[in-house]
Amino acid sequence: MPPLWSGSISFGLVNIPVRILSGSQSNNLDLNMLRKGDLCPVRFERVCRADGKTIPNEDIVKGYKYKNGDYVVLTDKDFEDANIARTKSIELLAFVKEEQIDSVYYEKPYFLEPEESAAKPYAVLREALRKSKRVGIARFVIHNREHLGALKPWGNMILLNQLRYQEEIRSTDKIALPGSEEVKPKEIEMAVQLIGHLAADFKPKAYKDAYIEDLMEIIEKKAKGLKVQPRGKAPRPSKAKDLMALLKASMKESLKKAA
Repeated sequence: MPPLWSGSISFGLVNIPVRILSGSQSNNLDLNMLRKGDLCPVRFERVCRADGKTIPNEDIVKGYKYKNGDYVVLTDKDFEDANIARTKSIELLAFVKEEQIDSVYYEKPYFLEPEESAAKPYAVLREALRKSKRVGIARFVIHNREHLGALKPWGNMILLNQLRYQEEIRSTDKIALPGSEEVKPKEIEMAVQLIGHLAADFKPKAYKDAYIEDLMEIIEKKAKGLKVQPRGKAPRPSKAKDLMALLKASMKESLKKAA
């Protein structure tokens, strides 16, 4: 797996050379865009707005629109030279309790791999994080932008979770939400009991993308010229007056499955 970035974790006066590797991958179906009439493959081209000519990737540069409509061209080196210390370091700023970071802030995981010369300091930081039961809040630059991140031990690895900034979280002020006074204590109690019956340990391997399998089944049928029948039905919204009865029925169903 090719590294996305290389630099150092800055921990006080200690610098630990590491490489950033992508920690996630897409599981989407590989679908092509086609012309409806004859299923001719469609490609997307980068075209000059002035003369309509297609531009090869090697002739495309990045530019910032400056005064009077003039552009200032920026190279990869310019992005690095803007602040070499920032672009080449994962700077640890503070150490906080992991439970203080709301899940809404988590965006993307990265794996941190130490350079051969940095094995010992890497392990020291990993075990110190584990023993302190804290995660390191850091800032780092990748893809020409500064991000916030949280470093935590994950097995024998230090995981870097990219975080969203506070200003990236949209306000909920205009979202209509019900208050707690609209529910009855008995309804909550029944819902808590149902949660208890469905409680389990989280086992990531137990879950997979079943929708992809359903979609592949449709693809196989269409390829063979077979008729496709809709699978399942859209759920009907539950009425507030039926809530208690539905919770009790769900409880009975849960007990039946457990038996």
